[in-house]
Amino acid sequence: MIDFPRKERYDISDLRRVMELLRSEDGCPWDRVQTHESIRRDLLEETYEAAEAIDLRDPVLLREELGDVLLQVIFHARIEEEAGRFDFDDVVSDVCAKLLIRHPFVFGEEQAGSTDEVLQSWERVKNQVKGTGSHTETLELVPKTYPALMRAQKVQKRAAAAGFGLKDCAAAREDLLTELQELEEARASGEDAAIRDEMGDLLFACVNLARHLGLDAEEALTFSTEKFITRFRRAEALAREAGIDLAQADDDQRRQWWQLAKQSEK
Repeated sequence: MIDFPRKERYDISDLRRVMELLRSEDGCPWDRVQTHESIRRDLLEETYEAAEAIDLRDPVLLREELGDVLLQVIFHARIEEEAGRFDFDDVVSDVCAKLLIRHPFVFGEEQAGSTDEVLQSWERVKNQVKGTGSHTETLELVPKTYPALMRAQKVQKRAAAAGFGLKDCAAAREDLLTELQELEEARASGEDAAIRDEMGDLLFACVNLARHLGLDAEEALTFSTEKFITRFRRAEALAREAGIDLAQADDDQRRQWWQLAKQSEK
């Protein structure tokens, strides 16, 4: 048993010490054997759970989930500290230095009177620091691990900054219709590879239209998915009231219940 003082309130040094003890020889057998790779998914899951707390506007849940995200940061930093490469203090130092460098309009002589000017300055300084030598490199720097819609929109935004992209919503809509037609042609051909490619192009065009509409494609799809679940729940409840299992209903019945579910939202 490891003796650790119980307090009314802990701080970051306590969290670092707890992680150190958990990873020690007398600590937790599970924590001790973890690697960056083995807990990579945990970091992603905790981040998504924090995002959900934000969407729910639940400060109590957000407080808890931010703690879980911080735990993952401490965990990964501890693994590196044991390997002698860097520690949590280095992580903090680096991010502070980054914030100072990337806000020359706050900590320097530059001027930025709008959020657009702030974002332009941020991107310019970031590219300078990273030594980005071409517009293509800025696209390649968008992480492949991003959700597909998020990555597509960020790539499109950076391409548009280089003057490469559809000029407005009308052009984006026309491109979407073109891609839909090309998908139909691929489907008619029966070639799986062509269908996949054209489906991808159609989704990419949808993201482009969302960007021109000033929408976040990832958020828009998330909202629609939640809306679908809500309507499905209502439709299934209507089926139960009729004494029918939704899966056993015919198309007309399902269509009727779906329309009633939609109307109940008004």
